[in-house]
Amino acid sequence: MRTHLSLLAALLLAAPLSAQPILTGPAPAAYAAGSPARDWNPRMTPVVEVVKRCRNAVVNIHSERSARNDFSDDSSTLSTSQNHVNGMGTGIVIDPRGYIITNQHVVDEVSALHVRLADGTSLPARVVARDREADLALLKVDAGYPLSVVPLGTASDLMVGETVVAIGNAYGYEHTVSVGVVSAVGRDVALNKDVSYKALIQTDASINPGNSGGPLLNVNGDLIGVNVAIRAGAQGIGFAIPVDAVIKSAAAMMDSHLDGAGAAQAAQAAQLGLAVKDDVQTGRSDGGFTRSVVVDRVDAGGPAAKAGLQRGDVVTRAGDTAVGSSLDLQRGFLEHIAGDHIALTIRRNGAEQQTELVLEATHTAVAASTPSGDDLIWRKLGLRLRSVSADSVNHDNPQLQGGLLVTDVRPDGPALDAGVHKGDVLIGLHQFAMTTPDNVLYVLNLPELASLNPLRFYILRNGQVHKGTLAAAD
Repeated sequence: MRTHLSLLAALLLAAPLSAQPILTGPAPAAYAAGSPARDWNPRMTPVVEVVKRCRNAVVNIHSERSARNDFSDDSSTLSTSQNHVNGMGTGIVIDPRGYIITNQHVVDEVSALHVRLADGTSLPARVVARDREADLALLKVDAGYPLSVVPLGTASDLMVGETVVAIGNAYGYEHTVSVGVVSAVGRDVALNKDVSYKALIQTDASINPGNSGGPLLNVNGDLIGVNVAIRAGAQGIGFAIPVDAVIKSAAAMMDSHLDGAGAAQAAQAAQLGLAVKDDVQTGRSDGGFTRSVVVDRVDAGGPAAKAGLQRGDVVTRAGDTAVGSSLDLQRGFLEHIAGDHIALTIRRNGAEQQTELVLEATHTAVAASTPSGDDLIWRKLGLRLRSVSADSVNHDNPQLQGGLLVTDVRPDGPALDAGVHKGDVLIGLHQFAMTTPDNVLYVLNLPELASLNPLRFYILRNGQVHKGTLAAAD
């Protein structure tokens, strides 16, 4: 994948390193020759326990990307010649309904995705949300049964030198385990002038091609980071995104996820009317920590305000989900729609209280296209589209005033033939700017559409504007 290959330029996933041995003292006297057997097994080290606890929450990602010659030299048309490039990576199950976190560069511009569970089950997967700035993406699989979920830890109290464990799809060797230590914390790493990471965990645990998106765990089996890359040409210099940043990003992606259905479900999108912050208390004598979710803001007249929530309340349960992080809170509301009633448990001034929050429709839902309009775009262009703000587009190009994020591409549709990918932003069609689905419908309903075909389109990809032609179906 292109973004993945760009990582190789500066933070190449380098050759494997030998796992660092866990040093132990002499065997206890109870295991000396002739001693009676005891229940304690000296081979059951903390690392073995970590693998037993977390292995089932780690998935192996296999991808396929249609590698095109992209645009001709004058960028006027898209090449139709293509071949297929296979990729690999690792993912972490963060919700038993099949939601998985991984690196964005693992799934960038892929045309097909499959994940393999620890028991060997292979499932098709889809990308439901992306956070390009954080290099994270949210995937969804439908297993038909609850999946194991990784325990969430914290990176706020990491000690340099403490033992860590990585699990991943290293060079395609699924569920490979490697061991190392925390080498440093708070590392800022720049790939080039456009791509950089802030405040990463540095480790000497072996991280190889295919490990990207996999877990870095402490000896309690808690997720402390998501592995991203290691330094090219170095020995034992690897990096992971701290779990606290991952939780924040994953919660935001779940909040923006419209039940995996894109614009067709926009009318059902719901809002909470509050903002929360994660509070982590560390320093316990057993090395553990306490995590909680504190209400930071309540929107006047919103669902949270109507439910009686106040700034400073601690949310401990949402529906059937125990809440210990902002990600848990979003999991409690995930796949619910406007009008649903969600039971909440909060703690205020040390006392627990019960309340109920009724989800309300978002403002974006009102402006979204109707299901019939969305169906027309899907039939004629083979695209699912969702409006994105001017600010998010201006981040890539200051001259743009908004666009339409491509959330899905039909495998047999005109857009795929023209080289449009999920994650692209449609900014122009024919001679009109595209900022809402209604703009697309206007073009598709033009009386002279047949004479205009194929339509010229303009997309934003990786910060660059490209153009091509697309033949709308009859």
